[in-house]
Amino acid sequence: MKNFALIGASGYIAPRHMKAIKQTDNNLIAALDKFDSVGIMDSYFPNADFFTEFERFDRHISKLIYEQQTTLDYVSICTPNYLHDAHIRFALRQGADAICEKPLVLNPWNIDALAKIEKETNKKIYNILQLRVHPSIIALKNKIDNGPKDKVYNIDLTYLTSRGHWYYTSWKGDVSKSGGIATNIGVHFFDMLSWIFGDVKQNVVHVNTHDRSAGYLEFEKARVRWFLSINYDVLPDEIKAKGQRTFRSITVEDEELEFSGGFTDLHTISYEEILKGNGYGIEAPRQAIEIVHNVRHATPIGAKGEYHPFVLKPLIKHPFDRGVM
Repeated sequence: MKNFALIGASGYIAPRHMKAIKQTDNNLIAALDKFDSVGIMDSYFPNADFFTEFERFDRHISKLIYEQQTTLDYVSICTPNYLHDAHIRFALRQGADAICEKPLVLNPWNIDALAKIEKETNKKIYNILQLRVHPSIIALKNKIDNGPKDKVYNIDLTYLTSRGHWYYTSWKGDVSKSGGIATNIGVHFFDMLSWIFGDVKQNVVHVNTHDRSAGYLEFEKARVRWFLSINYDVLPDEIKAKGQRTFRSITVEDEELEFSGGFTDLHTISYEEILKGNGYGIEAPRQAIEIVHNVRHATPIGAKGEYHPFVLKPLIKHPFDRGVM
């Protein structure tokens, strides 16, 4: 049985980590979050110590390690994107391996710095890349790997997940903290595409605003038109008519890739692989981090070249902007 600590216990994704720790027959000994709405812990680890201040959490972990000779094996990190780098460093310096949610970091050079700390501490950093263990995605990769070596596939990626005004008040609406739309909701798709279709040859951005991001990516084996948005108004009418607030579609050569289900246990599978030493390390997400970093700093060119059809949808002003569009 391995001992875990968890940073970011009140977030949306934290329960999946708690469940994975529990289902792999391991133990959560301590958790941290500045918000105390963490009653979900009772369902998994009611005896885990909980802290709302990093300093007290840090001191508690040190006491466990140095006074009670408790081994801390892993620290799971579910905090806002901009804090991942610091919390990974904390984990390694406590003598633990780190398991971090996506995106691993916001900038490519952060990976290089973390690699040095890995070497210094002889500890490992793992990234949760759950789409890589999804059965439908694995099947697609196998199909591409076993297909014609010179074929370049045409792909449309559309991911619309409606968010309310709270989004802009939270850290997610702050580009310096979340990395923006492409990083916050798109990085796992870009990682999946990188994993299957190879190195990036071209990265063009058509639109990048507070509520949407769109562009064209050319990989070794794919040409991808992509569109991401958090705005309900962008949803297709037939989706709104069903009372749904999310739309996800990936077409490969005009054939829909069905992967709407099968997400329940992906974190547990990821943990199982990490515990066996087969998890995805810090180099695995590098290209995806480079993609979203370049999207964030690119100058959008508008509806030119190979663009996703949704690029033509009218832009909408920021909900907190009272001026004229």
